Amino acid sequence: MTDRQCGDCQLCCKLLPVLELSKLANTRCQHQSAGKGCRVYGQREMPASCRLWSCRWLNGDAGDVRRPDRTHYVIDTMPDFVRINSDGVEAARVPVIQVWVDPDFPDAHRDPHLRAYLNEKGKEGYMALVRYNSKRGFVLVPPSMTSDEQWHEQHSNSQAEPQHRFHEIAEVMRGT
Repeated sequence: MTDRQCGDCQLCCKLLPVLELSKLANTRCQHQSAGKGCRVYGQREMPASCRLWSCRWLNGDAGDVRRPDRTHYVIDTMPDFVRINSDGVEAARVPVIQVWVDPDFPDAHRDPHLRAYLNEKGKEGYMALVRYNSKRGFVLVPPSMTSDEQWHEQHSNSQAEPQHRFHEIAEVMRGT
């Protein structure tokens, strides 16, 4: 457990999509109050996905990464994956750690602390999915997963799949 707190960060409220609110990625939430946080935090109006979600920094599962508003990215805790296809044949489903990057700071993913964290996660079989919004992003393969021990950015013109719905994932995790 960690004693970290969001404080006045609020970057997740801008970068992540919230289906219950029809809020798109990289769009300020209607409930944000400048410098004061969420106006409905802890209230009945607060969507379940917001109530149950927290970033990896807040959970203490982000190594030496600093608070999201200082790094300009949010490391998502929600599980996801990418499909790697070759010549039209699905080769593999690879788990990814989603990193939502503020488009105003497109190179924030080059932060050495984030890269060190992602390289460690690569040893566990995770690549990174660097996202600027729901459609624009790329796969970042850490040196721990490559034969040349270099970082690889895999950009593609692939079709974005629909966003996973938090409540559907929660139901699967609960076994309902």
